[in-house]
Amino acid sequence: MGDTISQEKNKRRVVTCAKEDIISNLPEHLIDSILERVPLEEAARTSILSKNWRYRWTKMGALAFDEQFFKKYAKNGAFGRNGFIRIINKVLILHNGPISKFLLHIPNMNMFLDCFEEVDQWMLLLSRNRVKELILTNSNQRYQLPSYVFSCLELTKLKMKNCFFKPPLNFEGFLNLKDLNLRCIDFGASLCGTQINLPQLKKLSLHKCTNVYNFNIKATKLEKLTVIACPDTILTTMLSNMTKIKCFFVDAQFLKIFTAENIPKWVPQPINSLTRLWFQKFQLGDLHQLNGALCLLRNSPNLKTLGMHLEMKNGDNVGPASSILESPNCLDISNRLQTVKIECLQGSKPELLFVKLLLAHSSSLRKFTITPSRSLDVKKILDISKDVMRFSRASPKAEMIYLNPKP
Repeated sequence: MGDTISQEKNKRRVVTCAKEDIISNLPEHLIDSILERVPLEEAARTSILSKNWRYRWTKMGALAFDEQFFKKYAKNGAFGRNGFIRIINKVLILHNGPISKFLLHIPNMNMFLDCFEEVDQWMLLLSRNRVKELILTNSNQRYQLPSYVFSCLELTKLKMKNCFFKPPLNFEGFLNLKDLNLRCIDFGASLCGTQINLPQLKKLSLHKCTNVYNFNIKATKLEKLTVIACPDTILTTMLSNMTKIKCFFVDAQFLKIFTAENIPKWVPQPINSLTRLWFQKFQLGDLHQLNGALCLLRNSPNLKTLGMHLEMKNGDNVGPASSILESPNCLDISNRLQTVKIECLQGSKPELLFVKLLLAHSSSLRKFTITPSRSLDVKKILDISKDVMRFSRASPKAEMIYLNPKP
């Protein structure tokens, strides 16, 4: 009987161990995927689980030294002078295997100002590891990207903030890059019109970049384009390929180039592929912006989603804009719009005329959402809704939705 009890205990122990170690029995790629979804310090702690787990974290393909990583260690007083650099160096020394994804946040602290040399060395290491995703956000002084970054030809995703973009003279492009996100990047004057080939690029986002007129790219597969707060943007080559773009997010400054005179040059034929369009900080009282928006709408026959974040400046002369919007041929095509979203509407005459115009020409419209400006009182918001409800609609199925302004 004692033997029977002992056997039962052993069976339970085996079953319990098997349940406790069920993760270890998963395929390698699934274990790596799990580790990459937890903070780096938590992944490193798995080394105490067992001999099988001791060095598993050192083979992770994704390393994230993000802002949360920095804040956590800084809060615990773990950094001191150059402590941030010391921790990253230690992780990279222990790491064994390729690094497919690398995320680095350079914090804003005085002791880091003279340490870009270390960052250069990390970039050199990545270039030798065939990195595919590189995310570099810099909160310090602007960082000069070393030439090593431009030798990472396996890159499929590149996201950078607050850097100088100066590729070497022999740089031809990132041939595998699909997603490029650039924020606060200075392209300088060193590119001299040199064309950068991005044959696989599908997403391009530019925010608060300078000297963008020197960023001459060839991206024939571009599908999503975002240009926000880039005052000197002239993307000639890229705009000539807009016939394949599906999503276009643009601010008022960039919108001004889409005048009736420039449309034939930038877009020689209708953008049949464009289905989503967003105007940021759009001033309907500005004739250049209004004409640019109308030109884009006329040249986007398959547009399904339109979004606008409006702005009105005190003292704007809304008369000329209102005259354009009241003209009979202002928008002389029937579009395929299904969804319209307008934010920060103040109820000016050009704004209401624009809403009226869209309702009258959108026979496929399903949902029209309006969020009034938070500066308006309840009475003004009610008056706007009454005015809009009187407008005729080309689509009998169009649903009007009014949302409360965000606090």
